[in-house]
Amino acid sequence: MPVFVLRRLVVSVFILLVSSFLIFFLVANSGDPLGDLRTDTSPNREQKIEHRIEKLHLDQPVPQRYMTWLGGVSKCAVPGLGCDLGQSVRDQDVSVLLSQALSATLQLVTAAIVLSIILGVTVGVVSSLRQYSGFDYTITFTAFLFFSLPVFWVAVLLKQYLAIEANDWYDDPKIGLTSTVVLSLLSGLFWGAILGGKRARRWIVRGTAAVLTAGLLQYLSAVEWFQRPALGPALIALLSFGTAVGLTALLAGLHRRNVLYGCLTTAAVGSVVQFPALNWIEDSTWASWTNVGLLALGAIAVAAVIGYFFGGLDRGPAIRACVLTALFTGAFMVTDILLRTVPSYSQKVNGRILATTGAETPDLNGTFWQNQLDQITHLILPTLAIMLISFATYSRYSRATMLDVMNQDYVRTARAKGLTERTVVVRHAFRNALIPLTTLAAVDLGVIVGGAVITEKVFARRGMGSLFVTALDQVDPNPVMGFYIVTAVSIVVFNMLADIAYAYLDPRIRLS
Repeated sequence: MPVFVLRRLVVSVFILLVSSFLIFFLVANSGDPLGDLRTDTSPNREQKIEHRIEKLHLDQPVPQRYMTWLGGVSKCAVPGLGCDLGQSVRDQDVSVLLSQALSATLQLVTAAIVLSIILGVTVGVVSSLRQYSGFDYTITFTAFLFFSLPVFWVAVLLKQYLAIEANDWYDDPKIGLTSTVVLSLLSGLFWGAILGGKRARRWIVRGTAAVLTAGLLQYLSAVEWFQRPALGPALIALLSFGTAVGLTALLAGLHRRNVLYGCLTTAAVGSVVQFPALNWIEDSTWASWTNVGLLALGAIAVAAVIGYFFGGLDRGPAIRACVLTALFTGAFMVTDILLRTVPSYSQKVNGRILATTGAETPDLNGTFWQNQLDQITHLILPTLAIMLISFATYSRYSRATMLDVMNQDYVRTARAKGLTERTVVVRHAFRNALIPLTTLAAVDLGVIVGGAVITEKVFARRGMGSLFVTALDQVDPNPVMGFYIVTAVSIVVFNMLADIAYAYLDPRIRLS
């Protein structure tokens, strides 16, 4: 493994050198960085031109300018020397511009890509297990529909029919009879397709889901939950226990009682601890992501001990399931705090709780949780726009790879040996189906660090894509090269991680 990584690093360095010189040469000859100053009518025009020539080293030939730029970039690899990516035409430090743009892009794309991978792969796997069913046809149609839609059009639709309509609805948040009927029917169709089974069973599931959805919506509207949303201690506990059962079924199987008891114990501890924990992290004096992280680390440690104690011979699956149960319980607590912050946040933004542009509300001056909720509401629409397009890709790839793997001889052999369907699907089929998905995710993650240019433009977010386009328009070489080096290094690193992941997913693959 070390030899493989070292060899890949050496090859990657040469690739980056050659490609960076090519990009630098093309950018240097793509336009005149002094073009705006040549038409300047101010008295100190000549001084401005001389200053820019000196800052951008325009008096040097292109190869020498490249070596000067490369010398500054090489300092980034050595801690303490100070990273020097040059200056922009506006006398701004490119390192600062990149750090700001990269931070904005990572905020935007991280949630989008994680959600698209999780949802896309999950739906794709379920679709492959329900091949040629109504659910499969619906997901296939939906995926191709999303994949064919231009992202700018999706973004505009989300602005109009999600943000604006939702903000208008929140002025008087009640669920009418027509909305209840429509949502109940959609819920019934959804759960009937997910659970599947014979026709009689599907109709029972559809009817039960529709009735429960209608009752829940009317109850929430009657108690004015939408005006004062919250999960509450009882629902947090119920969700925690449900998560414990679900994770046990997925990771170990419900027949392993020791794992189930460990997860249920973890959920019980979390349900009790939520009272002091919520009071602590919700208080304005202690509210910070640092304290939330400390609580998460404490929860992981306690859950690992519980999993180790209950695990017995299944300590590995027990510890993993208990730790995930603890993390989900913590996520429910944070969600509860954010929901209870909605009314006070709504007053500060005049009831427009779902933002359509920008990264934050100017001059909000809110509490810690109000500021976090503000950032989340500004991320919802662009995240959805990116996620819907990526979801189609991951769902189609996961469905195709799972169908291919499920027809392999070793899967039939596993079934013939009497293994449970969960073991066959999760341990044998799904793990091998992840190999092509790993390649797709690695390329996607590396490229998407470069920013979603169209999405950032529509939602007025200044990320990597916006920085790149602005630099090209202004014939500004250093920000373009900064954008390139970050994107290229990201692609190299993620591809290397994908190669390493291959050996973990399939022991037949050896790295040497």
